[in-house]
Order: sequence, then structure tokens, then C-alpha cells
Amino acid sequence: MSGGNAIRGSRVGAGPMGEAERGEAAPRHRIGFWCANNHESRIAFATDIDVPETWDCPRCGLPAGTDQQNPPPAPRTEPYKTHLAYVRERRSDADGDALLEEALSRLRARRGA
Repeated sequence: MSGGNAIRGSRVGAGPMGEAERGEAAPRHRIGFWCANNHESRIAFATDIDVPETWDCPRCGLPAGTDQQNPPPAPRTEPYKTHLAYVRERRSDADGDALLEEALSRLRARRGA
């Protein structure tokens, strides 16, 4: 009993692999990048492009640079601030007391007290 499948035993994309089917590869050179944890990443770039100054380290995620002796510093992350913390940055305690007293006086005037 024949299944009638002409490509039996094969898979999609199977076939001879070589330069003739894929075309010519662009000329490349490998550049070393080092992060603050001293991880080295060798990244291949085409020879006719500008190499970026920094590259994210694939091991730890920190920024990496091409100078092994002076890698870029880790980015500084700000802690989470509440709304009240931002308000306190903009206003002093005296300003806050004046605003509170103004709001309370309007509320008392509305209630007729």
C-alpha cells in the first residue's frame, strides 16, 4: 500500500546546505566586549558597519564596552518612590500646612460651621 507522498521521509527545509543555496556571507570581524563583571562577549559584525560603543552582556545584562580595563559602569537604578515622596520633594512642610489649612477652611465654610 503506497502512501502517495512524494517527499516521504523528508522534512520541510531539508536539503543541501551550502553557499550556493544561501548566497555569499558578508565579510565579518569579531569584536570583544567586557562588562563590569569581567564577562567577555565576542560579537560578530559586518566589516562595513559602525561598531556600537556598548553592548548588553548576554550573561548578566550589564552594559559592556570594548575597553577591557575600563568597562562601562552599571546603570544606577532609582528606588521606587511613592506619590507622597514626590510631593514632599516639591513642597516644604510649611507649604503643606498652609494648603491643608486652606482646604479645611473651605470645607468648614461649605458645612456652615
